[in-house]
Amino acid sequence: MRTPLLLTLLWLAACTAHAASPYPAPSPETQANRTLQKYWEGRTEQVHAEGSLATVVSAPQWNAGKNETRRQLFEMLGLAPLPAKTPLQPVVTGVLQEEGYRVEKLHFQSLPGLYVTANLYLPEGPQKPLPTILYVCGHAVMKKDGVSLGNKTGYHQHGVWFARHGYACLILDTLQLGEIEGQHHGTHNLGRWWWVATGYTPAGVEAWNCIRALDYLETRPEVDAARIGVTGRSGGGAYAWWIAALDERIAAAAPTAGITSLRNHVVDGCIEGHCDCMFMLNSYRWDFDRVAALVAPRPLLICNTDKDSIFPVEGVFEIYTSVRRLYALLGKEGNIGLHIAEGPHKDLQPLNTGAFHWFERHLKGADPMATTDEAAKKTLQPEQLRVFSALPTDERNTRIDTEFVTLAPPAALPDSAAHWAAQRVAALAALKKNSFGAWPADAPAPSLTKVGTQESDGVSLSAYDFVSQEPFQLRLYVAHSAALPPDQLELTVLHALDQSGWDSFLAAYQSRFSKLFESATTPPPDEKGFSAEAKMFSANKWAMAYIAPRGVGPLAWTGSDKVQTHRLRRFNLLGETLQSGQVYDIRRAVQALRTVGKNATAKTWLAAEGEMGINALYASLFEDRIERIDLSKPPVSHRDAAPYPNVLRVLDIPQAAALASEHTKVVLYTDAPEKWSHLTGTAQKLGWPKNVQLRSLSAP
Repeated sequence: MRTPLLLTLLWLAACTAHAASPYPAPSPETQANRTLQKYWEGRTEQVHAEGSLATVVSAPQWNAGKNETRRQLFEMLGLAPLPAKTPLQPVVTGVLQEEGYRVEKLHFQSLPGLYVTANLYLPEGPQKPLPTILYVCGHAVMKKDGVSLGNKTGYHQHGVWFARHGYACLILDTLQLGEIEGQHHGTHNLGRWWWVATGYTPAGVEAWNCIRALDYLETRPEVDAARIGVTGRSGGGAYAWWIAALDERIAAAAPTAGITSLRNHVVDGCIEGHCDCMFMLNSYRWDFDRVAALVAPRPLLICNTDKDSIFPVEGVFEIYTSVRRLYALLGKEGNIGLHIAEGPHKDLQPLNTGAFHWFERHLKGADPMATTDEAAKKTLQPEQLRVFSALPTDERNTRIDTEFVTLAPPAALPDSAAHWAAQRVAALAALKKNSFGAWPADAPAPSLTKVGTQESDGVSLSAYDFVSQEPFQLRLYVAHSAALPPDQLELTVLHALDQSGWDSFLAAYQSRFSKLFESATTPPPDEKGFSAEAKMFSANKWAMAYIAPRGVGPLAWTGSDKVQTHRLRRFNLLGETLQSGQVYDIRRAVQALRTVGKNATAKTWLAAEGEMGINALYASLFEDRIERIDLSKPPVSHRDAAPYPNVLRVLDIPQAAALASEHTKVVLYTDAPEKWSHLTGTAQKLGWPKNVQLRSLSAP
């Protein structure tokens, strides 16, 4: 037998209105897709206006904020706090002696068990300390008979060129395509949305491995630590940006095809061509010129081709002109360059020679007019460069995504009211800053437009439109007994809808109240469901309100699973997730509801199922006077649902429920009560046990 909550959850709904037009209105599905595209355009422009170098107007301003800017980048890469620099334990497993140079095959551990395989190219014969290149690799798949030889082998020609021209050159394998294969594709195609919840990105691991590579290079007598440059293309271009921005031991940089504008990624869709290693979790909502700016005033050459589809030249030029303005403010405009070669996204010799020329000038002091025309040529077999004959059994590479970021420790029960108060203040502040920082600040109260009211079989249904966040227009439905004057309402329950709830609501209400719906879907009427709802209204002075947040119902986006995945990833680049936006929509619906007649003073409850219930739970933390929240089948961890940015660095779902229970009665419908011991224990410890109820889903 279903509980009353589950009955009411069957008939939840919302819909958007469309402006009058002389042309046929697009279908709701098409309109929803267009609305989402418009959202990305507006949010990208906003992030650019607030988080790009356009806000920097003087050298003193930049210098005063540079350390904080760099600290933010460390944090967005999951490197705050910075891991301890444990012993590197370097091991050389073999040496190749070639004409004019030699190659050491080596590995070190950037953390215990986090192995970095690499090749160190050195000129032949004894030398004084040499200018040195850290070469970071793009996504070259180098396998033979199912064994990964490491992407360092796919770029070995660069090491050969540098060694033959008087440099030391260390070429690193990456986490995903090294000899021990980790993952770069968590949100790209593996569904690991908990990476967002933990604040993890493989970009942070690659940056950390580069930092430790510099530590290793400083131990080598062949290396002049004051003359270390970095380069690499594609993924390697991105890692070159990370290390050059984070670590000033990099004296000169020439990243290739590793950066473009936020607009290219979000609005134009270039994110679809990139895995997670290319991005920080953009919690501080930067445009990418801020990453590039952290290299200033050191020598920086931005390299790209003119037909690169995933790093469009227009966006690259935008980055260059923005950062060049900063170099000019710093009096170092001669230290920045732009090198564009003809061609697609490919490792091309004209790109390479530009980088070679740059390092000859800035690490050797060569004549700026000198030419460096010799090409980098592949001369070795990949098998020759393999480091391991057998992989180490203590490796952490394949699970580092679960261990790399420092998360909030398991929450202990508060030992006093004062302890609890401090926990609460700190948690809410951290959530607002790190997980929900993309919410609009100081938004005015929602302005409602009444669509209309209809009555059927004793039930009155009213519909109101409001803009939650431009351009998302939501429709709020309010139902109650037609015989009950609105000023006699005692309680309003706001149901936050998931897609299943929306579909069930259509079945119960659409055929009877068709003028208030614009859905293209017309499911078979659910007469039994509507009758149960009408009976509930006749016996109680209650109203039931229904809202479908963005991404649900009329605002559900159409497309394949792959298309939907890359839509969700775009939100991450704006410092948010779909679910964090849905929390905001629920908050706005609460605010809107309280402007409708007697609802301003009536008691307010929230109700929702599954993941949407978690969104409603968090909405209750930021809205006053929520007397009760009913959650059916709520997930227990953000590893499984509602991946708000960085949330697991603050708390998990049972702790959020405990925060809510101080001022709101929390009713959970669950068959796993033991997983909610922190919630029940906190309520018992602090004296509000009646604020928490756990009800079985399987009870008759």
